[in-house]
Amino acid sequence: MDLASQFGQAVRRHRELLRLSQEALADRAGIDRTYISGVERGIRNPTLSVMQRIAVALGSDLDVIFATARELSVRQEK
Repeated sequence: MDLASQFGQAVRRHRELLRLSQEALADRAGIDRTYISGVERGIRNPTLSVMQRIAVALGSDLDVIFATARELSVRQEK
């Protein structure tokens, strides 16, 4: 699985834990809902600054999102 897909799955996991819609997350991050959808599906390759905005909108740090991405990746490899 590529990095964009891993990051997207981690974003989705955090968003769902917070019970946020893609639209609510997009509003918090100041980006379009369709962009969030693309990030979660791994078809968008967000810049580091956009990743940071998403993490902040999730009430988290970017390193926590990356740690979740690694954890999900390891689980899928097993």
